Amino acid sequence: MRYILKVASTALLLSASLLIAQSTPAAPKIDSEPKPIKSFDLDAIDKSVDPCTDFYQYACGGWMKANPTPADQAIWGRFDELDQNNQIILRKILETASVDDPKRNATDQKIGDYYASCMDEAAIEKKGLAPLKSELDRIAGLNSKTDLPTYLGAAHLAGGDALFNFRSEPDMKNAQLIIATTDQGGIGLPERDYYFKEDAKSSELRAKYIQHVQNMFQLLGYSPAEATTKAKVVMEIETALAKASLDNVSRRDPQRLYHKMTRKELAALSPAFDWSKYIRALSTPQFDSLNVYVPEFVKGFNTVIQGQSLDNLKTYLTWQLVHQNAPMLPKRFVDENFSFFGAALTGAKQIRPRWKRCVQYTDSDLGEALGKAYVDQTFGAEGKQRMLEMVHNLEKALSADIQELPWMTDETKKQAQVKLQAISNKIGYPEKWRNYATLNIVRGDALGNSVRANEFESRRQLNKIGKPLDKTEWGMTPPTVNAYYNPQENNINFPAGILQPPFFDRRADDATNYGGIGSVIGHELTHGFDDEGRQFDAAGNLRDWWTAKDAEAFEERAKCIVDQYSGFTAVDDVKLNGKLTLGENTADNGGVRIAFMALHSAMQQGGKEIDGFTPEQRFFLGYAQVWCTNATPEMKRMLAQVDPHSAGEYRVNGVVQNSEDFHKAFSCKAGQPMVRQNRCRVW
Repeated sequence: MRYILKVASTALLLSASLLIAQSTPAAPKIDSEPKPIKSFDLDAIDKSVDPCTDFYQYACGGWMKANPTPADQAIWGRFDELDQNNQIILRKILETASVDDPKRNATDQKIGDYYASCMDEAAIEKKGLAPLKSELDRIAGLNSKTDLPTYLGAAHLAGGDALFNFRSEPDMKNAQLIIATTDQGGIGLPERDYYFKEDAKSSELRAKYIQHVQNMFQLLGYSPAEATTKAKVVMEIETALAKASLDNVSRRDPQRLYHKMTRKELAALSPAFDWSKYIRALSTPQFDSLNVYVPEFVKGFNTVIQGQSLDNLKTYLTWQLVHQNAPMLPKRFVDENFSFFGAALTGAKQIRPRWKRCVQYTDSDLGEALGKAYVDQTFGAEGKQRMLEMVHNLEKALSADIQELPWMTDETKKQAQVKLQAISNKIGYPEKWRNYATLNIVRGDALGNSVRANEFESRRQLNKIGKPLDKTEWGMTPPTVNAYYNPQENNINFPAGILQPPFFDRRADDATNYGGIGSVIGHELTHGFDDEGRQFDAAGNLRDWWTAKDAEAFEERAKCIVDQYSGFTAVDDVKLNGKLTLGENTADNGGVRIAFMALHSAMQQGGKEIDGFTPEQRFFLGYAQVWCTNATPEMKRMLAQVDPHSAGEYRVNGVVQNSEDFHKAFSCKAGQPMVRQNRCRVW
């Protein structure tokens, strides 16, 4: 599944003001209201800058000056503005639902009691580590390595990621069927290369991570000397797992992630681990084969099990347990977690208010229960209809673009058109809402609610094994400010959360909307034909439908984009990774191009100037202004290493440098910075 536009922020585990739900029904008190957001913001423009010199600064300079990164954030952009508004709406819903009223319906009871329990810091402090005691005792009671599979089965159901992960997904070569899969996992730093880079910043961060692990063990009650030893053990095991893992660039190639094996073949890769015992602990449906994403990783974690003592493995499992559950533990754990994953890793200065964290976790664990209430308040039929019209116009534009491509043969064009016509669209919210009836939410049991929610979702996913793919399911909750293309379902998905200003405004002119949400639609459609998406056919199967000549031509054009973006500086001496960001950069460039084509088709007899800008200029400003962003240096450094998306500055300037439509709209001349001599174009 492809999540585009913005990666999920690293969870900043926080403590803040306490809200205790009253015992009798009362009207909730909300301190803030959603702020109006403009789709086209004249105040965001920095007119002291020539748009042909630095279009990002021209379009966003005023906004960046007026919107510095808040102390409790590491990155702040237009996405975050809208997300904060959505959080305020969700908070109102949750505070109303959290009033302990016996007349509440089942849905309000679940979302309300989950939120109230999360907000009840006093109860969390009073319980201390008691909610973790049974699991800590279970780890301590492991008598031999042969007990590991049963323990890990239960731990993974509860949301853990120790040593590896196990889930269900569509078979890459038979996408209509859900199969079991196992993949690399078990590390605490964001990505494998964090364990091996030798530059000063990376070495410093590793040292801080080891200190953080040590501090967490001390909070568990170990002496400083014991905690120091345990932190070294954790780092040794995680480094071994990282060494066996594929890097994030290699993982962009789906061919490298498909290794269908029998259970017997999987067992042969890791004789020190009893897979049958592990699978029995998961209680999955019967299956005989599965996809092993990274066989070398399975061998690697087998080596870890063989080479490490049982005590060392217990130390690692203890760390995994406390790390996973830190959000619902007492304040001392929350603060220590923030000190590394918030301050050191991302540069945030303060932890976020507690209500924001609790809204986030409720949305994560009960997203469609909370999302239905959100949709009822915010999303109208008119907006959905206009979105569908824009999607259809973008599809027509992409069809025309494919047909006109000078580098693609007719044979491959025909297959591309078949795939395009098969793309389905999901707008706003699911056709069928998820049923949470079997999920038990207990008021006052914050950690227990989180664990039970994880188990509910783990079992729901694993129970799909052997069943047909359900394309009506969503991979994002309705309030999410994001969108995605799913190559195995061959569909594009736009949650209600993003279908608001600055992306989409029912009151705005077409030029602004096509620049904003139109480019997002184009981006998602183009993902079906980027370096990853192009490897899947119309049915979602991993199949080569390209001629050798066309594949070579694609790679040549893709290399141009890789080289262009690899030259951009993220921060200090850190460059963007053009190979990692290739798919998103391809989608950005192609998406803007076809959105511009669709705008011209939608406009009747041209268009008039508004606020002194032509429709063409408003289109590009509408596109650029959704990417206005400020970020800490630490966050920029991290994103350059782990994020498949380029920074907002280059999602704008990288695109317009290649766009003749932009050059005409702003009368840019050859030799100016926004006019690239060797322009890149795939779609």
